[in-house]
Amino acid sequence: MEEIEFIINGVKLEALIALLSEYSDNGIFVTQGLGYGRQHGRRAVSDDREGVALLPKVSVRTVVSSDMVDTIVDNVVERLGGGTFGNGKIFVRPVTGAVRMRTNERGEAAL
Repeated sequence: MEEIEFIINGVKLEALIALLSEYSDNGIFVTQGLGYGRQHGRRAVSDDREGVALLPKVSVRTVVSSDMVDTIVDNVVERLGGGTFGNGKIFVRPVTGAVRMRTNERGEAAL
């Protein structure tokens, strides 16, 4: 099992949810926040502002079986990427266990 975290611009949230639902019904966890990447919050290379601007971002996390990760990540990059600043980042982390609290199911059965 692996957790995939997508940090994206909020306007892509609905498209990401639709894409993830094509591969898994395990559920997602969405957090809204502020942040910046390499551009320090500037929206274009020619932006001469000094300092850092925090931009609205959305973090979407889901846990899937390890064999699905590459397919999901590749499709998200292909369909939601676009070569522009602020498209976001994707992080993949191993998950060593999961427990469904209601039924005490464990491992992938808990997803």
